Amino acid sequence: MQTGLFAKPSGAGEVVYLQSKHFDEYGQLHALLHPDLAVEGISEKHLLKDGDVLFAAKGAKNFAAVYENHNKPAVASTSFFVMRITDKNVMPEYLAWLLNSPSIQATIKAQAIGTSIASISKIVLEGLEIIVPEIEKQNTILQIIKLRNKEKALKQKIETLREKQIQQQIINAIK
Repeated sequence: MQTGLFAKPSGAGEVVYLQSKHFDEYGQLHALLHPDLAVEGISEKHLLKDGDVLFAAKGAKNFAAVYENHNKPAVASTSFFVMRITDKNVMPEYLAWLLNSPSIQATIKAQAIGTSIASISKIVLEGLEIIVPEIEKQNTILQIIKLRNKEKALKQKIETLREKQIQQQIINAIK
């Protein structure tokens, strides 16, 4: 685990400087990212690799996300801890899900420091005891989560369409 890189984006460059603003409220990376940092002076160890788990440690919204290397080369800002998994028995997606789970989030937030901007320390993350089931169980858990998220999205879509239908019926009744 390491902290992100402190840098000042220039607006142009070869490397994307990932910040919390690049993620939505669910910790999903925005699709369009633009390189805004020059590659000169950036250590190889700071360049993100496919499967790195990013943990937003500063601010009100602490979340974990798995970096997928299908964009330009990227580095994480100092708002993040970068976890590079070396154990083949731990899936990055499972670790991110676990770090985002309500029980782990409650544990983490209870140990946050700072009053105006809460911050999670590296010691807190390193001290977490996590359960790592076998790969098959991790896959099963991730499939369940994927299906649950799909269900939530479909329910939201149904609610939106239902609202449109009701509004149209009211408009038709007025006419």
